[in-house]
Amino acid sequence: MPPRKRRKSAAPVSVADRIGDLPDSILHHMLSFLPAQAAVQTCVLAQRWRHLWRSTMGLRIVSLDDEEPFEFQRLRKFVDHLLVLRERTDLDTVEIELGEPLDDDSQPYVNLWVRFAVMCKVRVLNLESYDSSLCLDDLPLVSRHLRTLDLVGVTLQETFLDFSSCPALQDLNMDSCSIRAGNISSRSLKNLSINGCWSILDSRIRVSTPGLVSLEIVDFLCRTPFLENMLLLETAYVGLGEDCEDVCLSYDSGVFCGANTNACENCVPIEEDCSSDCVVLGGISSAKHLKLLSESRKFVFARDLKHCPTFSKLKTLLLNEYWCKAPDLNPLACILKNSPVLEKLTLQLFSKGPNHRVEMKGHYCSMERPPAISEHLNIVEVKCNVVDERILKVLKFLSAFNICFSF
Repeated sequence: MPPRKRRKSAAPVSVADRIGDLPDSILHHMLSFLPAQAAVQTCVLAQRWRHLWRSTMGLRIVSLDDEEPFEFQRLRKFVDHLLVLRERTDLDTVEIELGEPLDDDSQPYVNLWVRFAVMCKVRVLNLESYDSSLCLDDLPLVSRHLRTLDLVGVTLQETFLDFSSCPALQDLNMDSCSIRAGNISSRSLKNLSINGCWSILDSRIRVSTPGLVSLEIVDFLCRTPFLENMLLLETAYVGLGEDCEDVCLSYDSGVFCGANTNACENCVPIEEDCSSDCVVLGGISSAKHLKLLSESRKFVFARDLKHCPTFSKLKTLLLNEYWCKAPDLNPLACILKNSPVLEKLTLQLFSKGPNHRVEMKGHYCSMERPPAISEHLNIVEVKCNVVDERILKVLKFLSAFNICFSF
């Protein structure tokens, strides 16, 4: 028997670096999503990766140790070397997230990192610190490229919040920030969100953003900011929470002392230098979509209604029980009377949502539309958990306008 031929062994399969074969621009973009420490470590993967981290499109400076106490000095040394070795390419995004309180000696380094980001023409800048321990320098932010600024747990001072030297800034988000300034001003800003922030000043913060399209102010812990006219405003959500200091000292079952007398030192007067008698409603009167929520004892909306402006463009309106607690429901009647093109009204009564046990939809019982409210109003919703005397009172009020409800 002839000897059997030996089979040729299969050629070894080469493991291709498919990710490494991608163009530099895509790899730079991918590395931008990694913390800076992890992005630098990719240099050991292969020759192809050795220098990619030096020219990423984004920079994330974050604390990585979840179990051990965060050591800022270690992070500082790493970032110092990183900024020296990194190529001077432009940055799309910079994120600085600090998980432990900063001491006074550490503040200048973080402020220096922020200035470095601005020098690299950053477009999106995110800053987050623990318990508002990061205090940004009281220096102007000067950038022709910055479009989005997200601030979480940061202490902000007067000059920094003057964005006149940031002509491209469109989005400003402030969450749990301490504000040491009397003004927030920007002519270019389109979207502004202030959530859970507070001021250390006795006077109201003045918000001057004439080009604003979208506004959200929720749970401001001190005196409600004074809003200047926003003629281009599309949507606004203002929620006055429990910690708002604008509390009527003589509030009684939906009646504020400032509505009739000057008995309460909190309700009146507002600041003498205000150009309007309204704190909030005058500034947002041009909006097309409004969501206005308030705790019972807060007087701002009720006081503004004394000088109630006309909401000439308002199409959708969402209100809570604050507007329906007065014996005559005058706050609700006033805002409906001054909304001539309103199309949809939603009343979210004694129910936080988003799920409500009872939802009722209203419709006109006759073709005749009462002149006291908008002839365009075709959707009326009442959302609550139970239909009790308080809800029946509102339904009776709306029935006077020929609006009937079905469950």
